[in-house]
Amino acid sequence: MANDSATTERNYQLFIERVAASKLVWGLKSKNGWANSHSADSEDTDVVPFWSERAYAKACARDDWKDFTPTEIPLGQFLENWCVGMAEDDTLIGINWDPKMLGEEEDALGIALDVATQLKVINSAIKFTGYASIDEFIAEISEDE
Repeated sequence: MANDSATTERNYQLFIERVAASKLVWGLKSKNGWANSHSADSEDTDVVPFWSERAYAKACARDDWKDFTPTEIPLGQFLENWCVGMAEDDTLIGINWDPKMLGEEEDALGIALDVATQLKVINSAIKFTGYASIDEFIAEISEDE
């Protein structure tokens, strides 16, 4: 339905804008690791969900994930370590899933590129450990995508 895809697209944009502004991403973590799931499209593809707000992550800490705690990840670390590593492992990113575990599943490098581009749009810098600048990061992941 068009309405659902419009909502999904809005949620995606909201995620990109909010994480670029706050410089934080939220995941759910337990003593055994980070919350993850299978893709809705393929049992062979893993998805790790992330949220732009602590409250969104907390709302999903129920049922199978009731022992998980919302945990913040600095944006630079998310882009450089999570997105790049997940792309290498062909793991998708779940964007702002709702408590029914419904939401967008996206390619990790695509998300990294969109967030990095948004950071440039709002003229906001972040520190990377393996890249000299946001431009170098964008150039590097653009080649890989």
